[in-house]
Amino acid sequence: MPPITDLVQIRRLGGQKRDENLRFRAYIKSHDFVERQFRKVAQEIEGQIDCRQCAECCRVPEVEVTERDASKLARFLGLTEKQFKDKHIARDEDGVAILRRVPGADGVVACEFLAGNDCTVYEARPANCERFPHVVRGAGSIQSRMWQFVDRATYCPIVYNWMEAIKGLTKFRR
Repeated sequence: MPPITDLVQIRRLGGQKRDENLRFRAYIKSHDFVERQFRKVAQEIEGQIDCRQCAECCRVPEVEVTERDASKLARFLGLTEKQFKDKHIARDEDGVAILRRVPGADGVVACEFLAGNDCTVYEARPANCERFPHVVRGAGSIQSRMWQFVDRATYCPIVYNWMEAIKGLTKFRR
């Protein structure tokens, strides 16, 4: 069966399955699974979905920026690090450095480097963006990252389809 990619459907189904996904998260954390099988499923799903048709990862979450990210982006844009930070970094409610977000042509607030569905700094994008949705690539075990996936299943087609696929793989009772 082809993956679900319609964003309205992902939002609706991801929201409807939120409680189920929270139970699934607890299930995954309380059992031992071979992560290789989870990553294989994620790679298959990533291969079927064109992220440039979606770009919700640039619209929904805030992107934390490390010093290394800021340095790389400043070089890419031909700015000093101070100029880059002054112009392109904001702080979240916890004081963490994030990429500035602005309203797009459609009025939706998104990363300021998003143009349509394309990243204008793709070659120098932050590591957090590069690894998104953090299913195949990410710090720590998949079990330790499961808390992220419940929310991401409401806007990211890869995460939504991956969670549905591994529920079957792990014999999770819905």
